[in-house]
Amino acid sequence: MFFWVSKILWGIASPGNLLLAVLALAWGLLGSARWRRVGRTLLAGAVLALLAVTVLPVADWLTIPLERRFPARPPPERVDGILVLGGAIDGVLSAARGGPALNEAAERMVAAAELARRYPSARLVFSGGSGVATRPDAVEAPFARMAFVSLGLPPDRALYEDRSRNTWENATLSRALLAPQPGETWLLVTSAWHMPRAVGSLRAAGWPEPLAVPVDFRTAGEAVAPFDALVGLARTALALREWIGLLAYRLDGRTDALFPAPLEPPVAPSRFCGHVKVLLACLNTSGAKPPAERTERTPR
Repeated sequence: MFFWVSKILWGIASPGNLLLAVLALAWGLLGSARWRRVGRTLLAGAVLALLAVTVLPVADWLTIPLERRFPARPPPERVDGILVLGGAIDGVLSAARGGPALNEAAERMVAAAELARRYPSARLVFSGGSGVATRPDAVEAPFARMAFVSLGLPPDRALYEDRSRNTWENATLSRALLAPQPGETWLLVTSAWHMPRAVGSLRAAGWPEPLAVPVDFRTAGEAVAPFDALVGLARTALALREWIGLLAYRLDGRTDALFPAPLEPPVAPSRFCGHVKVLLACLNTSGAKPPAERTERTPR
């Protein structure tokens, strides 16, 4: 139900569709003497909105906080698994053409293949079914296998979860398939702007804390106006959809926070329990120094 409701509501609230609806309504009201002023107001509002996403960096203002939320970390020495989320393959085009048709998020696949070579003993898992409501047969997973082979990986190098339709199902169905254990180290590969919702979903689904590998950045880190109406509208729609997704997931309990953030590295005092002086130093958060050692003097 959530999947279908989200698709219907986004079809209505998508900036492009909403702008078209407002323009159509304004056009109709302009022909009525009674509602002409309302029509002019709606028309002016639509034009100003389109102008704003063209000459102002609205899309970057919305995208940069998402991309900065989970910065890249140095790669760990040991990795138990690599989870790459679907979204890099156009399932409809791939099914029509008989081969993997990669989209703007193709870096997810490239990064996953590189990590699989760096950590040959780690499990590599691709999670992606069909996110197209009208084409449940347009599954990404079979074409992900082809893409990984073309990137130089053996055909049996990865496992494939092929039933998920959204981020929450990526998290829950992959967990059911893999049964990750507490203490395992899992890398999560997805687009930087999608990472907060993805990490929040994995946490809510019971995964061990994943290490984020953000890819597919859409900004250079600085807000720049596109000066292209179509580009500005498309990028604004992408960012707005992610913010709305964060809100919807939180309201439905599918993330652990409204805007998930990295967790601080846990402190393990038990490592120091064998040495009282070091333990006191670790627990001393006020800046005070531990008691000085008493020096025993031998009488002469």
